[in-house]
Amino acid sequence: MTVFSVRHSTVYRYRRPVGFGEHHLMFRPRDSYDQRLLHASLVVEPKPESIHWIHDVFGNCVANVAISKRATELRFETNIRVDHMPSAAPDFRIDENAMGYPFQYDADELPDLASTIRPHYADDGGAVADWANQFVRTGSKILTGKVLMTLCYAIHEGFSYARRSEHGTQPPLITLRSRKGSCRDFALLMMEAVRSLGFAARFVTGYIYVASRDGQANLGGGATHAWCQVYLPGSGWVEFDPTNGIVGNRDLIRVAVARDPRQAVPLSGSYFGRASDDLGLTVQVNVTTQSEPQDEVSSIA
Repeated sequence: MTVFSVRHSTVYRYRRPVGFGEHHLMFRPRDSYDQRLLHASLVVEPKPESIHWIHDVFGNCVANVAISKRATELRFETNIRVDHMPSAAPDFRIDENAMGYPFQYDADELPDLASTIRPHYADDGGAVADWANQFVRTGSKILTGKVLMTLCYAIHEGFSYARRSEHGTQPPLITLRSRKGSCRDFALLMMEAVRSLGFAARFVTGYIYVASRDGQANLGGGATHAWCQVYLPGSGWVEFDPTNGIVGNRDLIRVAVARDPRQAVPLSGSYFGRASDDLGLTVQVNVTTQSEPQDEVSSIA
């Protein structure tokens, strides 16, 4: 077991005091058999009027923050500590009838998976589908795990990582044509590619542990990270990080899952003022590790 500590700071700055609408944060990791939340804290300045917690439609923890004071600076700082059980490679214990591609999902699961199988973005001329199909054109059945791993590594090795300042995630067709993008762009491209092949896929937002900031460093560190999951009968939701070529949960701290990236924005909100009042924001994410797990479990109210 490894204990990861994450400090995530976001600061918005304004030319003059402005008012604030409700802000929504996704930072509290999802408890599971492979990661256990030990501690979570949230500090907001100016001090919020209230923090209201909910579970969204996907079961993610969302903090809704109401701020009544006007200010020239709005600061969010979150700190979490997670007991993490890494896997260097996926445990592909796939059901026998799904070992080879193509296969059919079970009729009992299909209604729940339907929205994650259907492609969500325009694919003019079928370029994304054609790109994905090159990995299965063998004339016979191919191992399901091999299809997904090959596709994941193809993005990792054939596309250039570029941190973008623009909001949102670019359409998969643009990522495919430009051969570059951010971690969110690569995750969405893989999702839409495997969906075109009939797989169920969903988006994951969270953090990645970067062992070294130089040399062989993983890409995407220093900010929130994104990857995807594909549902495989017998294995469940399996992690694929095409940005770094990671299959399995190694170094990945899962915070939220969603059908579409727009449903898993780590921090969103609004302010009341002129457009010219916005002086921008700074984001700092630090992920560190410690050798011995902590026994205590603490969290914010």
